[in-house]
Amino acid sequence: MEDIRTRGLVLLGCGKMGSAMLAGWLAQGLPEQSIWIIDPNPSEWVKSLGVHVNEELPANPAIVLVAVKPQMMGKALPTLQSFGNGETLFLSVAAGSLIANFEEVLGNKSPIIRAMPNTPAAVGRGITAIIGNDHATEAHMQSAETLLSAVGQVLRLEGEHQMDAVTAVSGSGPAYVFHLIEALAAAGEAEGLDAELAMKLAKATVGGAGHLAEQADDTPSQLRVNVTSPAGTTAAALEVLMNEDDGFPALLKRAVKAAADRSRELAS
Repeated sequence: MEDIRTRGLVLLGCGKMGSAMLAGWLAQGLPEQSIWIIDPNPSEWVKSLGVHVNEELPANPAIVLVAVKPQMMGKALPTLQSFGNGETLFLSVAAGSLIANFEEVLGNKSPIIRAMPNTPAAVGRGITAIIGNDHATEAHMQSAETLLSAVGQVLRLEGEHQMDAVTAVSGSGPAYVFHLIEALAAAGEAEGLDAELAMKLAKATVGGAGHLAEQADDTPSQLRVNVTSPAGTTAAALEVLMNEDDGFPALLKRAVKAAADRSRELAS
């Protein structure tokens, strides 16, 4: 982080994801005066922090983190061309934007890392996958990991070809879980619970089970077995959910494939 302290970090786009990362960096002790924010509509919270907001940028920032929406990329990225083919590392958390797209605008000698975070980053429980181009050194990758670890776990991919699957599993995945909570609560209502109680039970059950799955030494498969008594209530439910034709396995496989296919379409 020393390079960032001396040369500065530029955050292009400070929406929900950008704000979550910014809060994490400040909590880790990154000085406000080392951060420059470029955003057409910065929040009152951002403007109150003491960071540079829409001011003249440093001459040679250590990192430019691109967090704009994909549809804004064509307009926003050219504003950074002066930093291309130099020492500045470009780190993108924009979905569907290939490394090749960045190289085309910024120059093919620019160190570029593509990252896919997810929305639990807002509460410090995200997971982010990263992959760099040929000019991204080990030091660059470690810098990216340090920055992104402020909002959760970070892992490296073997190649950019894996990013569509990552997008479909962890990038879009929180929405699947939120829908599971909705559906579980609705099912509870159908069995006679009032709406508020059913929702509290569903939220706590899904959240608690996810936390247990992360913390336990047992695999999720073993955890499932541990809570399933032979011929009991859980076994009756799992007989429906694990049906090969229309249960969770088949449904999620189709859902993840649809998301991955769409990710490929958007990147083409």
